Amino acid sequence: MNARQKMILQLIQSRQICNQAELQEALTKEGFPVSQATVSRDIRQMHLTKKAGSGHIYHYVAEEETSFKTDMLSENIRAVDCAGNVVVVKCSIGTAQAVCTVLDGIRRPEIVGTLAGDDTIFILIRTPEQAEALAKELNQKMQNR
Repeated sequence: MNARQKMILQLIQSRQICNQAELQEALTKEGFPVSQATVSRDIRQMHLTKKAGSGHIYHYVAEEETSFKTDMLSENIRAVDCAGNVVVVKCSIGTAQAVCTVLDGIRRPEIVGTLAGDDTIFILIRTPEQAEALAKELNQKMQNR
């Protein structure tokens, strides 16, 4: 994380910043003149999301870290299996897309891609051995509830 991104974290933790223009202006005032494209790239790289704050106004927040990810996985995964280089994750009804977003955010090199429906996720893995390892890991997270 570079100095500008550290400043972004300080800014969003100290006040509600609702859009990229506000963030760009705040960064400039703090001595980091940036373009909108740079702000957009930083938001993406830092996995910033928006959350409703006081008055139901959405503002940037840092991604809820490991506890959220672990909770999301352990509370919503119902079964995991693999066949060849595909891992199949069965989730609570209506949660597969949210779980898939968490899995995508992990950014593991063995994951080629994911596809989520309402209660099922297909994860394409590079090798069958890596698929077995991921299935085992997800099963452990599921059992930790």
